[in-house]
Amino acid sequence: MTATGEPIAEAIDVSKRFGRNVIALDRVGLRVTAGRTHALVGRNGAGKSTLVSILTGLAAPDEGEVRFNGRPAPSPADRDGWRAKVACVYQKSTIIPDLSVAENLFVNNQGFGGRIIKWRTVRRRARDLLDTWSVPVDVDTVARDLSVEHRQLVEIARSLSHGARFIILDEPTAQLDGPAIKRLFARIGDLQSQGVTFLFISHHLDETYEICRDITVFRDAKHVVTAPAEELGKRELIAAMTGDSVELQTSVARRDPDRSAAPTLTVDGLTRTGEFADVTFAVRPGEIVGLAGGGSSGRIEVAETIVGLRKAATGSVLVSGSAPRGGGVRGALDAGIGFVPRDRHEEGLVPEMSVADNATLTVPHRLGRLGLLSRRTRNTVAGKAIDELGIKTEGPDQSVAELSGGNQQKVVFARALATDPAVLVLITPTAGVDVRSKETLRAVVRAAADRGTAVLVVSDELDDLRDCDRVVVMVQGAIVQEFEQGWGDKELVAAMEGLS
Repeated sequence: MTATGEPIAEAIDVSKRFGRNVIALDRVGLRVTAGRTHALVGRNGAGKSTLVSILTGLAAPDEGEVRFNGRPAPSPADRDGWRAKVACVYQKSTIIPDLSVAENLFVNNQGFGGRIIKWRTVRRRARDLLDTWSVPVDVDTVARDLSVEHRQLVEIARSLSHGARFIILDEPTAQLDGPAIKRLFARIGDLQSQGVTFLFISHHLDETYEICRDITVFRDAKHVVTAPAEELGKRELIAAMTGDSVELQTSVARRDPDRSAAPTLTVDGLTRTGEFADVTFAVRPGEIVGLAGGGSSGRIEVAETIVGLRKAATGSVLVSGSAPRGGGVRGALDAGIGFVPRDRHEEGLVPEMSVADNATLTVPHRLGRLGLLSRRTRNTVAGKAIDELGIKTEGPDQSVAELSGGNQQKVVFARALATDPAVLVLITPTAGVDVRSKETLRAVVRAAADRGTAVLVVSDELDDLRDCDRVVVMVQGAIVQEFEQGWGDKELVAAMEGLS
């Protein structure tokens, strides 16, 4: 076991290039001290993901070296050696949904070296492992039935079973609500006291300061600074990330919506058994309305019902006074509803397709006639979106999977906006993106509202809600309060937590 104060993991003068022109890392350094949770922050494209691939043995550096506990990293082919040193819990879960918790914990090793799998032994060892690390799930639960929070804990336990005591957490809170984040941070603290060290990667700066003792900043593939969190102020951190003194903005002045105009989106008495009841609100042209609440509030379920992913038991959704015809996602799209889902990986993108194809999925009828799509027309439509949203890509034909997280989210926005929607429904629209991309996306939302689009922002992230003209708060499936612009952070958070 590494003594506190000694480096558990180091990247020393590491460089990585892709092709002739792409420098992903330029002689960067990272030193993670045992017993101290360390943050790695930077804008999308700064080199964080490339370093994670190198630290976990999935990619080899062109120059420099990686060391664990003061010794050289295992050879690239020694996967067991790497698993014993380091593991990464990614934003996109690696848990196999159709297997049980026990099977996931010992995947590819259910026989423990033998030729016959003894399932009683597998379940017993799984229970022992979960008990050791205080993970509160049943070993027979099918993984797809686990919450995001519990999937992460199972992944951590699986990593620890291989002997790793250095865990990389990549955007672990992106899909968690406030109470779940607090529980995760408590578990991280408990595990740290048992000798586990964490590298924490997040775009949420408040969380970084809450949980991390050291911070390393990358910018444009280079190491900028490493400092104790208590010595690196938030303004200095943002300046290091962006290369200037850009600060996190609060609300931005914009055109006042016409409060006398007829609503573009009307939700009346919407009810879905067991999820939400009698939800009623309206959004006018040019208005941005927030729908906020915790994880069990029902806000996401309401949004997914509006866009046709779920079916209401009673109540109605009207767009410009008319109900979408035919129901479902197709009906909502035809009625003029654009949608950005909460998880771009699972619901927002087709990774095997190009930027242009993803950005134009909602408008095939604009790309050609008689079922034949024009590549030139497609690229023209996509090119306009690339320019307007500032999507950093080699071109419209580049695979969307090759983009950074912030640029992938911009592609999801492009697809939602391609139909010139009358209503735009956004669920946690800036989850997992950097400071600059977050401000870009907020500006896109404001511009859409200024064009007359009715915007519904569904989130518990305060930054997502800054530009809202009103914020409607849900708790346990019901609307409990509404805040006009100018609300205070504390009072809004208290309302979302059901404390007001």
